[in-house]
Amino acid sequence: MATNRATPTATKVILGCSKCGAALPDEAQFCLKCGKPVSVPPQDPIVTKDPEPQPVRAKSKRHYGRWILLALLLAGLIWAATSDSPWAQGLQELAGFKHDQVVLDNSFMVTPHNFRYYKFALPEGSVNVSIIGQFSAQADKTPGRANAKGEPDDNGIEVYVLSEEAFAVWQNGYATSSVYESGKATQGKVEAELPAGAGIYYLIFSNKSSQKTAKNIQATVSLRYKSWLPEWFRRMKGRLWNWLGL
Repeated sequence: MATNRATPTATKVILGCSKCGAALPDEAQFCLKCGKPVSVPPQDPIVTKDPEPQPVRAKSKRHYGRWILLALLLAGLIWAATSDSPWAQGLQELAGFKHDQVVLDNSFMVTPHNFRYYKFALPEGSVNVSIIGQFSAQADKTPGRANAKGEPDDNGIEVYVLSEEAFAVWQNGYATSSVYESGKATQGKVEAELPAGAGIYYLIFSNKSSQKTAKNIQATVSLRYKSWLPEWFRRMKGRLWNWLGL
């Protein structure tokens, strides 16, 4: 048996006029009786939240800044340690980047009409190298070698610094160019700049001008590298420069 069921309907809200109390439909804007405007209850404003600000990664920026500063400082140090410019050389000397290599520190004798030499070499890439030192000479007073009575003592010695090519010429009795030449002297200072780059040189004490008198020599001579670098670093620098095409 079929049963009739009532279909539910939406409840309609009836408003009342606040002035005269007349019933008003829910969509009415004015009272139909007295004309008073219907007050609409205020709606809650929609509140929207602003997105939370993301924290600025100041640490990351400072981190990158430190690495850049460190890289620039490292590049500056490498330039100052390896460059041949006058500014870099001045910084190297100020920082104590110099090295002395002893060539000779000894006493010895040179017989009459003879000479004695000491050979030394500069490595590849050498720059701003000086030979420095001092010497003194005195006639040998050993009995049988001293000058005859009435003859003046011959105390002088000649000191040279020659390249390998110049030494071969000088040894054969010919005049040649020298890195250093003292002239005949009883004492003196050795001080001269050596050409840049690898090379073989000879420090010579010549008594050729004396026919009878042997000379006792006291000498201390060194090589001073004003921009000295270890040999392994020198080789690495050369390879890097070649690789970069510099």
